[in-house]
Amino acid sequence: MYQSKSFKPAIVIVAAGRGERAGAPEEGPKQYRLIGGKPVITHTIAQFSRWSAPDVVVVIHPDDENLFGEALAKVPDAKNIRFVHGGATRQQSVLAGLSALEDTHPSHVLIHDAVRPFFDLALLDRIADALKAGAQAVLPAIAVADTLKKADTNQFVADTVSRTGLYAAQTPQAFAFEPIITAHRKAVEEGRTDFTDDAGIAEWAGMPVRLVEGLADNVKLTLKRDIAMADEKLSRNLVADIRTGNGYDVHKLVPGDGVTLCGVFIPHNMMLSGHSDADVAMHALTDALLATCGEGDIGDHFPPSDPQWRGAASNIFLAHAAAIVREKGGVILNADVSLIAEAPKIGPHRLAMRESLSHCLKIDMARCSVKATTNETIGFVGRGEGIAAIATATVSYGVIS
Repeated sequence: MYQSKSFKPAIVIVAAGRGERAGAPEEGPKQYRLIGGKPVITHTIAQFSRWSAPDVVVVIHPDDENLFGEALAKVPDAKNIRFVHGGATRQQSVLAGLSALEDTHPSHVLIHDAVRPFFDLALLDRIADALKAGAQAVLPAIAVADTLKKADTNQFVADTVSRTGLYAAQTPQAFAFEPIITAHRKAVEEGRTDFTDDAGIAEWAGMPVRLVEGLADNVKLTLKRDIAMADEKLSRNLVADIRTGNGYDVHKLVPGDGVTLCGVFIPHNMMLSGHSDADVAMHALTDALLATCGEGDIGDHFPPSDPQWRGAASNIFLAHAAAIVREKGGVILNADVSLIAEAPKIGPHRLAMRESLSHCLKIDMARCSVKATTNETIGFVGRGEGIAAIATATVSYGVIS
């Protein structure tokens, strides 16, 4: 989205309703029900995040703070998103959202229903283009395709209504900010509570409303079957978000009394030289885990120039990386370490090493692998000058819809 000094849009997402028509109240409000493995509102917020909206206010019910927090946590790279409590009606909730934006002085605002998760960025761009061209109010809409019938009080057809010029309104509906918040406040002052959408308030206040092409997929999830169909649609397109990270480390061998590998001390006539305990295996695995979520490497989190890490046990580093992975929504599926050394012998200690990794990573030992090989007397490892480690971590971050 292109922004300029004269075009600084904000977003209001209305999510304070109870969704009675969706039935199954024990499943919670419809905006928090799962489609494609994530709450409806998560998909909606994520789409606005992809558009890089500078300020997003979500209007929620006071009882839904925990539900909202859980849904927001599933939005990748969520930024500039805050919430306010809504009122008893949609109209009151929209005004609460608009009022929360006043201190940021947006030029325009897009007002959207949380339960319309299937809009696309092209629709947002069409709306933005109309606003930048000078429209005070913009309404995405679809021309009515079905034949319309008017019924009498006994539910008999009284008339066939011409479709000419008729459109079905969608959201987001967009407005110049000051005129729409003024119109909402005027409606409150005059006791008008009967508006079904914000374009209706704009029309009442004398704002010309420009139509732009809507999107057929941009449906409102109203009934339980709507949510079921949305879940089926997304579930067909799910791709497992499985990521693999690699790590490599090497440390020099110097005279000493033993080496620490995978958190296990092995008596030896040499020791590994390093700022911490020089556990090459855990260092390599730490980097592998951080690689799965783009969080740099071990040196970024534990710089060797920092004296507090002198002689530190490397399980601190590995546990920290595992915690970062989990904070990002990852589940560690497998941790594999290959040690390259002429000595000491790794085989007698392999089980203890796997147990150590299992305990540190908080995963089943069956998911922890430790292997070892020599370098056939070739190179610095072959000459007994150092020990190297290669690690691979496999992490699931859910699904990509």
